[in-house]
Amino acid sequence: MDFDFQWLLIGLPIAFALGWMASRFDLRQVRRDNRDAPRAYFKGLNLLLNEQQDKAIDTFIEAVQSDPDTTELHFALGNLFRRRGEFERAVRVHQHLLGRADLKTGDRDRAQLALAQDYMKAGLFDRAEAAWRALEGTPFDGEARLALLSLYERSRDWRHAAEVAARLEQAGGGSFASRIAHHWCEIALEAEERGRPDEAETALRRAREVAPQSPRPLVLAGERLARQGEHARALAVWDELRQLHPARFALVAAAYADSALACGRSDAARATLGALFAQAPSLDLLRALDRLGAAPPLLPYLQQHPTLSAAQQWLAQPRAAWTDDGVLAVRSAIEQAARPLQRYRCAACGFEAQHYFWQCPGCLSWDSYPPQRIEEL
Repeated sequence: MDFDFQWLLIGLPIAFALGWMASRFDLRQVRRDNRDAPRAYFKGLNLLLNEQQDKAIDTFIEAVQSDPDTTELHFALGNLFRRRGEFERAVRVHQHLLGRADLKTGDRDRAQLALAQDYMKAGLFDRAEAAWRALEGTPFDGEARLALLSLYERSRDWRHAAEVAARLEQAGGGSFASRIAHHWCEIALEAEERGRPDEAETALRRAREVAPQSPRPLVLAGERLARQGEHARALAVWDELRQLHPARFALVAAAYADSALACGRSDAARATLGALFAQAPSLDLLRALDRLGAAPPLLPYLQQHPTLSAAQQWLAQPRAAWTDDGVLAVRSAIEQAARPLQRYRCAACGFEAQHYFWQCPGCLSWDSYPPQRIEEL
């Protein structure tokens, strides 16, 4: 059968014309869609900038309904719901995104991250934990582990917190040694409350192994030994604390004095505490020296550090020991402590001022200052 080239010459132009018409139709449709989508974005963005969140949400919802494949609009809508406290609606939006089979891997990870944030804001910590764990091995792995660490610390799940912190440190997220030591210290305290001394001792040992320079394990270890009556060992632990963290030693100064009295090392304790007080005077050291019968004069300390605690300590003396210089020092301490409270505070923005203003200098509100000072409210 002979092929008729005449039909080919006729068909080629017709096919070309039909293809051209179809491409023009598709291109016109794409241009229309691209023009409508940015219009919805810009309208919603404009409403957000004008702090009209309700109208912005309505605009985004309308855009999503007309084009349910718009991923970015879903993210914008979910974030708006979360910011407004409408967590249930935010969860539905992000779950809808995760349910799409055509969602790209990067967008799926973003949706999982947003869902975990929704659960955290809503206080649904068990679901938040599962959502954060689903992000392990993704580009958001570090952020997820930090969120899990914060979640476990908030829920006082110290063992899981220590585990996550250790993984973060192994992954190169920085040093978490001090934080892990605090976790083991909390585990030790809980074990003491439950009457498990061996478990508490193990936890404190783990804390010191993780962070040998951390002060808290030394504080707790000394207190634990003192409760057990091993005062000499407690003094040795606290001496290590004094050498590593002299400023933190004031936290156990009173207990140090009591243990020194209990094991007959009062003279050495007086010398140690006296040297520390000469270098960095503090009321805790002064009270510890008082327990050892070697308290320095209180008035010079009060004059140099006019605090309410020092004034209270001076007033606790017998009235016969009061002097005019002491009364003046107490008055100075009270004036210094009362100065921040002798201000007016704006009820609208909280701006504080020593003088009364009819118009707040901070937020420019009128009549927003109560006529009473802070100490009178």
